[in-house]
Amino acid sequence: MNVEQTTLPKKFHDAVVHWRRHNFPDYGLLPESWQTYFPNDPEFCLCAKMEVGMGDTIEVGDRKGERRMMKPSEMGEEPARHLLAIIRAQASTEFGSIQQHEGTLARAQEDEDRFWVLRVMAEELRHGYQMFHLLVSQDWSGVSGQKAEEMVEEILSMQTGSHVLDAFNLEYDSFVDNVVFAAVIDRVGKYQLSMQKVCAYKPFAQSMPPMLREEAFHLAAGVIPLRRWVQRSAEGNELISTRAIQRSFNKWLPRGLEMFGHEKGGDSNIRFGFKNMKNAEAQSLYYEECRKMIADLNQRYLRARLPKLSPDEAERLAERLMADGGRHEGIDHEDLIRIPHPSYFRRKGEPAFTMVGTRGEPYTDVDSYLRHLKQSLPEPYLHSRDMKGYLDTLRDVVAGRVTVDQAIRKMPKLKRVGGMCPCSRSVRWVMEEGTAA
Repeated sequence: MNVEQTTLPKKFHDAVVHWRRHNFPDYGLLPESWQTYFPNDPEFCLCAKMEVGMGDTIEVGDRKGERRMMKPSEMGEEPARHLLAIIRAQASTEFGSIQQHEGTLARAQEDEDRFWVLRVMAEELRHGYQMFHLLVSQDWSGVSGQKAEEMVEEILSMQTGSHVLDAFNLEYDSFVDNVVFAAVIDRVGKYQLSMQKVCAYKPFAQSMPPMLREEAFHLAAGVIPLRRWVQRSAEGNELISTRAIQRSFNKWLPRGLEMFGHEKGGDSNIRFGFKNMKNAEAQSLYYEECRKMIADLNQRYLRARLPKLSPDEAERLAERLMADGGRHEGIDHEDLIRIPHPSYFRRKGEPAFTMVGTRGEPYTDVDSYLRHLKQSLPEPYLHSRDMKGYLDTLRDVVAGRVTVDQAIRKMPKLKRVGGMCPCSRSVRWVMEEGTAA
């Protein structure tokens, strides 16, 4: 592992620090406690990290075998515009994730869980910083129509509800969401970063390995607490239940599946040499990995209830209970966690606005489907603006007032959000403050 570290020009670095003060006020707790919780890891650095020694040859696409490109102008207008959209969306997700985590961070029952999420948030900040490095270190104005300052300001102005991807526009209901989000949505990030290591644009490819190493910790910050929680639930802990975890999975997995893009898409990413898998292939592998993660949680739950079982015996018992809907030595199939069907609660992609239940069962009218959603989703989320928007749009689709394509386009879109804080024009604000000083 050979990494080169660099910082953004001062005005951009200061803008990110300013954003952090207003959107991530708990950050200051992390350096104080780093040695307590992460004594064997290097301390956090807000910087861009570029992998040194990556190959110079394009691995996939129309230009396979040619030299990797170092400037946007070398790509051509269409590929450069396409990659710019990927970079901006990636930046949006990183800052959006911090805003989501911050809202329920203080609700963690255990300090260790809270500080693990704090580290995830700090590393998400670094990942957003990494994307800014890509935006400001080269001239993208030919395809963006914007100066670097304007692109950075636009991303820093976003709030929950105005980010590029739906998964980052949902409020957390409790600290269960902090953990399940890390296990489910950060897992999508792992797939995207892995696919993008082959990118024909070398600076983007060089950004991926350091981010992937940090993403491994983000997954652990989801999976390891979930393992503890299912075992505590099995032991009778009244403060955590597998049903609460199940509802959170039902909330997040549909959004995770949609982050891969439409199931029929991904050709451009391959053709331009930006990724090595199409959307459907990556989505299928991701879903299977989530299924295995949930199977692991179920066997841990069963072994905590029935210590005599081996891991294989517990896994077979879980499969049988869920297949026949039965009970075994006081354990009901409803006590286990079930991966929701890939078409459940979808609003983008091929299954968008189809009324499919958690087990793949079809519904023919909105009211019966709504009753199913009430039983399968976290109750606080049912009262959210996001849920109301989905239900109103679903009624319009079923009544024939809008098409599915029109409904997809009605879902939240990118927009600027201003406020009392000058973050919405933070780069220029930082420059003006410095000039006045």
